[in-house]
Amino acid sequence: MKHDEVDAMVPRWQDSGLSSSLIAGLELSKRMSRLNMLFESAIKAELADLGLTYAEFDVLAALTRTGPPHRLKPSELSKSLYLTSGGTSNVLQRLTSSGYVERAANTGDARSRWVQLTPEGLRLANTALEASGKAHEEVLAGVPEEAVRQAADALREVLLAVGRRRFR
Repeated sequence: MKHDEVDAMVPRWQDSGLSSSLIAGLELSKRMSRLNMLFESAIKAELADLGLTYAEFDVLAALTRTGPPHRLKPSELSKSLYLTSGGTSNVLQRLTSSGYVERAANTGDARSRWVQLTPEGLRLANTALEASGKAHEEVLAGVPEEAVRQAADALREVLLAVGRRRFR
C-alpha cells in the first residue's frame, strides 16, 4: 500500500487515543482539503491568465449553467455559491464594471433585479470553463479514471449524509 502525507499524521492521532472512526474522518477531511487546494491552485493559475479571480469565475460559471438568458437574482447566486450577500455584491460590482454582467429590472418583482451575462461575459465564461477543465485534467493526470469515479461516488455518499447540516 502506498502512503501519502496524511498517513504520517495517523500514528500521532492513534497515540492520542482517538477512535478509529474519528481518525478515518480526520483522514477524509485532510485529504479533501489537500485535493481542494491542489484543484484551486491549478484553476486560479489558469484564471489569472484571463484576469479573473476564483469568485468571479464562480459567478460567471453559475450564470452560464442557468442557460439562456443566463440570469439569476443576486440572492440566488449567493445561495448557490455559498457566498454572503456582501461578498456576492462585491464580485458583481467588479464583473459589472468589467462589462461581463449587467443588472436588469425584474418585471415580476420590483424589489429585485436580475444579474445577467453580457455576450462578452458569456464568451469569457466559456473560455474560463475550458481553462478550468484543463486544470482539472492536469491535476488528475496519471490517476486512473476508475479511481476518480470511485472517489467521486464515495464522496457523494458522504455529502448526502452530512451536506444538509449547518454548523456554527
